Amino acid sequence: MRKAENVIVGISIGDLNGVGGEIILKTLEDDRILELFTPVIFASAKTITFLKNHFNLTLNFNGISNANQIITGKINVVNVWNDRVNIHFGEEDPAIGQYAIKSLFAATKALKEDAIDVLVTAPINKHTIQSDDFKFPGHTDYLAQELGGHSLMFMVNNTLRIGLLTDHVPVKDVASCITPELIKDKVQTVYKSLQQDFNIRRPKIAMLGINPHTGDHGVIGTEDDTIMRPTLQAINDTGKLVYGPYAADSFFGSGNYKNFDAIIAAYHDQGLIPFKTLSFGNGVNYTAGLSKIRTSPDHGTAFEIAGKGQADNNSFKEAIFLALKLYQNRMEYAELTKNPLVTPQKKI
Repeated sequence: MRKAENVIVGISIGDLNGVGGEIILKTLEDDRILELFTPVIFASAKTITFLKNHFNLTLNFNGISNANQIITGKINVVNVWNDRVNIHFGEEDPAIGQYAIKSLFAATKALKEDAIDVLVTAPINKHTIQSDDFKFPGHTDYLAQELGGHSLMFMVNNTLRIGLLTDHVPVKDVASCITPELIKDKVQTVYKSLQQDFNIRRPKIAMLGINPHTGDHGVIGTEDDTIMRPTLQAINDTGKLVYGPYAADSFFGSGNYKNFDAIIAAYHDQGLIPFKTLSFGNGVNYTAGLSKIRTSPDHGTAFEIAGKGQADNNSFKEAIFLALKLYQNRMEYAELTKNPLVTPQKKI
């Protein structure tokens, strides 16, 4: 296992018209952070110099042409482009979106080639990033294609973990997307992540219902009775501790979420509204289930405050710290499972 300061954290720059550059540089301005890891920003020296000067930040960096030239203990900037980028904070700009793509592609390539150990992504604009080369609703789907595995959006803070059964799916299509196979796949991904990424030997997982009041015995929909309950029973029969479905409207307000190691929400807003209400600014978006570790802050580009020096970098900092912790936990788990006395968990 690498020493802490030698763990290489790759950082994609995100949408340059948003707050990504600001939160990255504010986080790295503290020299003490270089004792914890080696950061590598995928952008350009010209762009980082512009951002540093605009926000009046004091930090030194090492410009390099590729990720094989990384110097540990220094802030490294890979020159993915040499253009002088026209940054107009707060504006949606497809041209800026293309630089976000270039950064993400270069960082992902470095991650696949083990030039970096983990990836932390700054926020993108899902509209301006679309192109012939990038036709994904966001980071998660692209990274699932590139890194392999069964990806899952996992929102995490110190006391709360919420995974999504469906993520960027229109509400009108949610119920039709939920199948026994999908439920089993997502539960398996959450279960494995809790074990290998969070060191929880025997996880307890709660599943939220699809319909209001989990359908009220068919009065408000039948999916919870015909799909969710039989599938959860089948999962429980394998020995996994998965409970539900629970009515989502009272689950968090009652504090019931505190009784579980993770919660799986049926759809995007069912999970993210309570998560961001309880932990906005301290939460992290973790893509569980991949062969590599990727985290990001729990917010978007925040165009309304971009360029004003008002962005809070705490969530980005937490995303880095979580990535480091997950990297360490995975290394320890890999060593543990080499022990012939450790019996692999039965799959669903």
